[in-house]
Amino acid sequence: MKISLGFSPCPNDTFIFDALVHHKIDTKGFEFEVFMEDVSTLNDWALEGKLDITKLSFNTFLQCATTYALMHAGSALGKGVGPLLITHKKGMEQWLEDPSFIERATIAIPGLNTTANLLLQLAYPNATKKEVMLFSEIEQALIDHKVDAGLIIHENRFTYQDKGLLKIKDLGDWWESTTSSAIPLGGIVAKRSLPKELCFQIDQLIKESIAYAWNNYPSLASFVKENAQEMSEEVMRKHIQLYVNDFSTDLGEEGTLAIQTLWTYAYKAQLIATEKLPIFYSDN
Repeated sequence: MKISLGFSPCPNDTFIFDALVHHKIDTKGFEFEVFMEDVSTLNDWALEGKLDITKLSFNTFLQCATTYALMHAGSALGKGVGPLLITHKKGMEQWLEDPSFIERATIAIPGLNTTANLLLQLAYPNATKKEVMLFSEIEQALIDHKVDAGLIIHENRFTYQDKGLLKIKDLGDWWESTTSSAIPLGGIVAKRSLPKELCFQIDQLIKESIAYAWNNYPSLASFVKENAQEMSEEVMRKHIQLYVNDFSTDLGEEGTLAIQTLWTYAYKAQLIATEKLPIFYSDN
């Protein structure tokens, strides 16, 4: 049986799915048609209901939860993993002397439907001057002074300081101090129209694929390296170690509570229309 599967070329996703899509584990007769795109594109596709199973931002999941249900494995959650609001050195004094400047600044964001943007909306509801661009282009936009601030995700948290950029606020720290919960960044979802037993089988395969990857770590599969562009292996490993953790194998009670908390905050801020739905495919 062929299943369409979408995930990003980021090291955490390729690390998770390498064994699954390359049949390094027994896939129980499943064939996966793989679509690798940046998270913003995957979010847009999820809102259209394009793929059977896909990675998406939790912000997007809250908007398309009538179409998709969450898998128990494959998610990116944690503490100390949140997006960073950064700026260039020039004019940094303004940020320190007048925090309301953030609300007047032009901010580069990695997609309207990313969890990063949702956290920015919750922390700074009056910061509305935004420019959407690929997450990998935000640092250079700041260096070139095309924007006042940038919201960075993924491996950029490991590289921005080397480029002379400065942190204004860690929105992950803000979320953790405000809610005392982990940060739900991205998850793997399946169409609610798919049979529950099929989703259960694929959920188990994702867990086995993660276990295979860790059993062979610190060796990195060629699939991970080939899709990491110019990233050094050191940064690849930092990325994996930060974003692939116990929550990735199984969300458990703590991960589920974090998602429910995000849902509640987004609903109270009137950023989503649906107050509550079953989260997991197994709850249908």
